[in-house]
Amino acid sequence: MHEMAITQGIIDLCLEHAVGRRIHSIDVEIGELSSVVPEAVEFCFEACSRDTLLEGARLVISRVPGKGLCMDCRLETPLSELYGACGHCGSNRVTVVAGEELRVREIEVDD
Repeated sequence: MHEMAITQGIIDLCLEHAVGRRIHSIDVEIGELSSVVPEAVEFCFEACSRDTLLEGARLVISRVPGKGLCMDCRLETPLSELYGACGHCGSNRVTVVAGEELRVREIEVDD
């Protein structure tokens, strides 16, 4: 389960930016095309944050839908898989423009 390593990386990043302050919540974006399972990150979060300044913090995960730009018709199209076809013209020449994200958007810390 690579989500354990991903979750630990998220926690390490938050602790680094909190500079010794207690963290109350973190807001994370996970793209639908990222191959990261949000439920697994939630499951790992409690174990990975135990005995840290993140223990007991609220984890908020937002899903970013997959979206592509068709190189043939130049229209944006929803994507449910990395190598999807354009929903408008059927072309396979689609560049992913959203949905691969994995980022910490916000950290709420003590003053």
